[in-house]
Amino acid sequence: MSKIAIYFPGIGYHCDKPLLYYSRSIASKLGYENSRNVSYTYNAGNIRGNEEKMKEAYEALFSQTEAELADIIWSEYDDVLFISKSIGTIIATSYVKKYRLNGVKHILYTPLAQTFLFAPSNAIGFIGTADPWSNIDEITRLSAENHVPLTTYDDCNHSLECGDTLKNIEILKDIMQQTRDFIEK
Repeated sequence: MSKIAIYFPGIGYHCDKPLLYYSRSIASKLGYENSRNVSYTYNAGNIRGNEEKMKEAYEALFSQTEAELADIIWSEYDDVLFISKSIGTIIATSYVKKYRLNGVKHILYTPLAQTFLFAPSNAIGFIGTADPWSNIDEITRLSAENHVPLTTYDDCNHSLECGDTLKNIEILKDIMQQTRDFIEK
């Protein structure tokens, strides 16, 4: 079976930060030896709460993603895994929809509400209750409507961290265990 994993970072959360770094290690050990870290940039300042800037950022990042993934022949893979963070969750889910990729597994770290406009399936999500980028009640509702199991972490921010380093390590361990379990099923 041919497997590939693609990693979609956030704007300020690159692929070497904990969630994407450790999930990449887990996926690799589970046979996803082919992988690609999407790399994109957007430097228009703070976009949070600004719908127009958010749309501009999405369009710029999506275009960069298309260019980065243009050489992949998706039909060569029996198993495709998309692991994404923040705005990357929107990019990943909309990419699947636009290119009509079937059977893609999604791991959504801190999904934004717009992620659910693309009806992700075969997905799992994680979010913190102190995430300033999201309305937790809305994300919980949208996850339920899309049948996306969502794990919520009390008092965690947009990086799924709180103010206590040891607790952050426990949370990261829980997230990575659930990530591993999801990939394996």
